[in-house]
Amino acid sequence: MTATGTPLRAGLVGYGLAGSVFHAPLITSTEGLVLDTVVTSNPERQEQARAAVPGVRLARSPDELWARADELDLIVIASPNKTHVPIARAALSAGLPVVVDKPIAGTAAEARELAALADERGLLLSVFQNRRWDNDFLTLQQLIADGELGDVQRFESRFERWRPEPKGGWRESGDPAEIGGLLYDLGSHVVDQALVLFGPAVRVYAEADVRRPGAEADDDTFIALTHAGGVRSHLYVSATTAQLGPRFRVLGSKAGFVKYGLDPQEAALREGKRPSADGAWGEEPEAARGRVGSGESPLTGGGRPVPTLPGDYPAYYAAVAAAVRDGGKPPVTAHEAAAALDVLEAAWRSAREGIAVELEQAEREPKA
Repeated sequence: MTATGTPLRAGLVGYGLAGSVFHAPLITSTEGLVLDTVVTSNPERQEQARAAVPGVRLARSPDELWARADELDLIVIASPNKTHVPIARAALSAGLPVVVDKPIAGTAAEARELAALADERGLLLSVFQNRRWDNDFLTLQQLIADGELGDVQRFESRFERWRPEPKGGWRESGDPAEIGGLLYDLGSHVVDQALVLFGPAVRVYAEADVRRPGAEADDDTFIALTHAGGVRSHLYVSATTAQLGPRFRVLGSKAGFVKYGLDPQEAALREGKRPSADGAWGEEPEAARGRVGSGESPLTGGGRPVPTLPGDYPAYYAAVAAAVRDGGKPPVTAHEAAAALDVLEAAWRSAREGIAVELEQAEREPKA
């Protein structure tokens, strides 16, 4: 383990969209973390990594990292979904803490096997669920905590896009081994957010369709959850939405909250912007604020605009660094990810068989 005051050295496996747009910039922007090595066999991506992170070391395969595990303090896995489990298992076996991009695995059973291995070895294992630090989600959490909405009864969450032409690649592959499709991609985010807000689900119903010509994996999916506490969540993920709905529509016994638009952090990262201590990050214009009210549509002036809390993706890696140093709980646990995968697996079965699936409730995470 690195001495206090010495930066933790991270190895990043994968330098595609997730690695280059999200993980590398956030790692390099986090105090106490340095990006030591990027693993990619693609020459073009190697050059991109060199340009973005001067002095970074390069490796062609994860095996090169295990050979010098004593030179690293953290492994971040941002490679294709089907590689998450074997690489995470190898990293933990090499004695290294691990962050895995979502989804951690294709099944909840695999996620729990990794969690058990991490627990056995006393190592951090966390899942990158960055959407917990979206500006709209943080704002909604605060509104609920303050009692602004009363008792929440229905939660509508949409992560919709208009992409009528498939891009191809493993994310849109119909091969189950690739763990592609929107259910396991954007669905991982909306399900995780619903479980964080309203607790475990006891019933799952889903519809998953392949709409676009040439597409192989689900690109228009709906998930309905009944939570143990009585809240109903309706979750939409789609690449075929010609008119986008509100990101959140939350209905409570006192008032409702409606918010349009996506958190600006992903767009900023794609544009090459980086978080900094001396500048605003994750903020949006006043015109994008959501509205709280009752009895009238926000589109006709109903309700009052609510200031949106700044989004804070950097908080994830700051919490990871702190957990690696002090042995504390990571910001997102593998056990939480496994609970979300229970829901995603149930949703896949529901969509395939046209039934609602009941989930058994059990103690999912060992008590500290």
